[in-house]
Amino acid sequence: MPTSKRAIVGFLAGLMVCVSALCVSAAPTKYRSPQDALEQGIGAYNGGYYEIAVPALKYAADAHLFLAPYYLARIYSDNNGSHTDHAKAYDLYLKIAEEHTDVDPDDDQRAPYVAKAMTEIAGYLMRGLPEVGLQANSKLAAEYLREAAQFFRDEDAQFELAKLYLRGEGIHSDVPYAKHWLSVLSQKGHAGAQAFLADLLWRGKYMKADPVRALALISVAVANAPPYERVWIEDIYQNIYCGAAHGTRKQATGIVADWRTRYGRKPDMRDRTGLGILSTQAIRTCRNGEPVPFDMGADATEPPKPALPERREFIKGPAGVGLRDVGATVSTPAH
Repeated sequence: MPTSKRAIVGFLAGLMVCVSALCVSAAPTKYRSPQDALEQGIGAYNGGYYEIAVPALKYAADAHLFLAPYYLARIYSDNNGSHTDHAKAYDLYLKIAEEHTDVDPDDDQRAPYVAKAMTEIAGYLMRGLPEVGLQANSKLAAEYLREAAQFFRDEDAQFELAKLYLRGEGIHSDVPYAKHWLSVLSQKGHAGAQAFLADLLWRGKYMKADPVRALALISVAVANAPPYERVWIEDIYQNIYCGAAHGTRKQATGIVADWRTRYGRKPDMRDRTGLGILSTQAIRTCRNGEPVPFDMGADATEPPKPALPERREFIKGPAGVGLRDVGATVSTPAH
């Protein structure tokens, strides 16, 4: 056999031995370190580039970096992404919750992520997850939410727990307690709680109907809403705005500026859908064709303007109308 052919055969034989022995030393790595992989993965996740994020986060997770499994779970639980796998997401969230239940909620930087994991687990327990044989269990879901809400003080968990107390799912119904948390969260600027409470005020459910405060509060919720919550919050806003009389709209406009100052919150502009951040929102109309303005300070006869909360201009309104008057007290019930 010619020398050149022997060299080639020898090289291939050596390569086969290397592969059979799982030799990986010759393979170049994309990351300088697990921490570098984690940072790249999180950056890609926030930008919606899941194809880049997944391998980087897996590399970091293999090195036992805490945040990597959490962000992988976020990707797997995203119904709008290309890597949706709720079985994997549930397993990752469950491991995070079970392995870090003893973290200090005040001093440990892992605490907020553990709380979010518990809240996500509760969501799976409420719905059930056939892929892993998980049956719906609202009672167990309530226990996870209570831990995340009371021990870790997670606002999303508090919001979900308030809804459970209203419906009496998995726990005894306690309307005053639920209204308390909806009121407190609304005062803190939680867009979901604000929208939910506005809907209750509009329909007069669990509390006396108050169309003016309902419209003012949902206006604040729209301004506070992050991109991944906008659709359902805007649905409530459209329903209330289109159903409100002209006098109600005028009165609500008078208090919106004050409430946005007191109960406003800069929206979380990170996109969790993987589709990117949209700079404008869809034009909505009432049944009679009237445009729905998402700025209560705008002329209702003009087409709605793009939603840019940081540049909005609001009409000054009378101060002194607070959420403490909206169907709930602020004192903490005994629970």
